[in-house]
Amino acid sequence: MVDECAASRPTADSRGERGSTASAARRPADRGRRDVRLLWLTNAVDGLGTQTSGVVFPLLLLHLGHSPAVAGVFASAAALTGVTLGPLVAVPADRGHRRRIMIASAVLAAAAMAGLAIAAAQGRTSLRILVALALAERLCAVTYEAAARGALVHLVALPDELPRVAAGIQTGDQVALVAGPALGGVLFQLARPLPFLADTLSYAVTALGVRAIRTPVDEPRGKRGPRPGVLGTLRAVPGDVGAGLALVARSAVLRLVVTWTSVASGVVTLLSFTVLFVLGAHGGTAATGLVLAASGAAGLLGSLLSVRVVRRFGARRALVTATWLLIVPTAALTAADGPWVFGAAFAGLCVLVPVITVVLSSAAIAATPRETQSRAGAVIGSAAALAAAGAPAGAAFLVTEVGPRAPALLCTAAVVVLAGYTHAAARGTLTPATADGARRPERATGPSTRQEPQP
Repeated sequence: MVDECAASRPTADSRGERGSTASAARRPADRGRRDVRLLWLTNAVDGLGTQTSGVVFPLLLLHLGHSPAVAGVFASAAALTGVTLGPLVAVPADRGHRRRIMIASAVLAAAAMAGLAIAAAQGRTSLRILVALALAERLCAVTYEAAARGALVHLVALPDELPRVAAGIQTGDQVALVAGPALGGVLFQLARPLPFLADTLSYAVTALGVRAIRTPVDEPRGKRGPRPGVLGTLRAVPGDVGAGLALVARSAVLRLVVTWTSVASGVVTLLSFTVLFVLGAHGGTAATGLVLAASGAAGLLGSLLSVRVVRRFGARRALVTATWLLIVPTAALTAADGPWVFGAAFAGLCVLVPVITVVLSSAAIAATPRETQSRAGAVIGSAAALAAAGAPAGAAFLVTEVGPRAPALLCTAAVVVLAGYTHAAARGTLTPATADGARRPERATGPSTRQEPQP
């Protein structure tokens, strides 16, 4: 017995080997968790800076004597920039330049924001310079977002971590959405350049955060083939953008994602501008702030609860149920006549949307080959941006020409149709494998067997 036990126990050397092997196995996992936290931090800081400066740039134009129409034209131009640029930038990102693009775009955006801060301090800067700097920042921001879409899949070690990591990204977005506008307003009251200096700092932190991520965020060279160089990449852009479109069109999962995000983006934007127009017509600046605060707090709550909800009910049931429930707050807006009802209805919308976002983000990442993450994501993001681009003008027309309840009635009908489509489409596409990430592309150490595509 003694000899058997002695033989079964590891010797000091074997324990050392096993310990070193276990330690070596733990290191990549620990590094992955650290890098995920870094990604959460950089995303939250970047979003906070964007919300801080974005909310006050129209105010800066108005304070400098420009008309609301000028601010509106700039907003539309910035939105359309993302629609066209995103898919183009995604091509070099997927071809092995992701980290470089993310860092360079953050640095250039910081420079543009610093220029805006100087222009705001001077007080008499021409409109051309202001708009040029603001659009340059938007171009860099869109470039960063397009490249960053493909980074997430490289940092997630296990498929079942996708909902948790996606929820962390969503939580950072909601924190920025709640705190950013308030911070921007306070800083703008103290001194006009301060919001833009804050965004400059946020972009600098973002660049350093991306640089500090140790996990490779690009496909190994052997998987993506030889780099064609700058000219070769530019020549390949039209074909690769078309391949991204085809990828989304072929995948049942991505068709569901692009349909849902496009309709929802248009609905939420239309309703948001309706609230601004209806409450603003009666001098409701404080009331508008109440609605924004309620919706932001509800969105943060939804983000914090989303992973538990998805794990408790399953991805498909959570998606379908939350989409049907969206009808209730949307329909309530048809009868809204004051800030409290508007605030409660928007809170109901915003507490549900993060649950759906976590499901769709995880499913889309799982359904997209690693080497085309940015291209597929850019196509979906551009579709959503395009759907939202015409919402401000649409809201203004409906409120003034048809009536203040018309946008909510139209959106309620759209959500009913969306819920029916989601119910039918999710049954055939969101299996446990695709919804929870079990069919996610393999990590960079193994061959990818995916045939389908993410946002």
